[in-house]
Amino acid sequence: MPPSGKKGLTIAIDGPAAAGKSTVARAVAARLGLTYVDTGAMYRALTLKALESRVDPQDGPALARLTRGTSIELGPSMGRGGQRVMLDGRDVTREIRSREVDRAVSHVSRHPEVRAWLSRVQERMAEDAVVMEGRDIGTVVLPHADLKVYLDASFDRRVERRYRELEAKGYSPDLDAVREDMARRDRLDSTREAAPLAAAEDAVRIDTTDMTLEEVVEEVLRLAGRVGRNT
Repeated sequence: MPPSGKKGLTIAIDGPAAAGKSTVARAVAARLGLTYVDTGAMYRALTLKALESRVDPQDGPALARLTRGTSIELGPSMGRGGQRVMLDGRDVTREIRSREVDRAVSHVSRHPEVRAWLSRVQERMAEDAVVMEGRDIGTVVLPHADLKVYLDASFDRRVERRYRELEAKGYSPDLDAVREDMARRDRLDSTREAAPLAAAEDAVRIDTTDMTLEEVVEEVLRLAGRVGRNT
């Protein structure tokens, strides 16, 4: 049964790396006046804590112990549509985007103990109107979301987007390395034991390969409007 007492529209946006989830979810949340939740940032925050605490990202029991007493909070940043990430009261918004975290986050997020803990936190965040994006939102975290969207794009287009994103951050990425990292991330996300990446059966699939950001946002808003009229 759907959770009782939920207020407002809930939108779940899933998809692989560099499919456009974060950018689209932020824009849709801003246009609809809903809370935006980047669940990937939460996994990154715990990954950062693991690296700083010298906890092996492959050690599930040790990561489970690390979650005890850990606080991860999300809130609006000063930037347009941005999100501030607080780890144990400390702003780690920039630190969680480091290349070290990039390389380790898939290993941390594959552990059932980690996913169960963060799923509980995310479910509490979604008690009111929200646009939540990640890789298991429509299938695990918000199975009763009012609207479920699965964004995807061709592998080459996703590699291109990630390459440009790294350039924009001031890095000098190697295209072959970006391609290898993307393939590795896809493999880990889709084959992990706990909540593997998959589209919910009732999710609307959108191929963003040849779409502009605004076109994708407008399509999600159209779907949300249709759902809103029926709820």
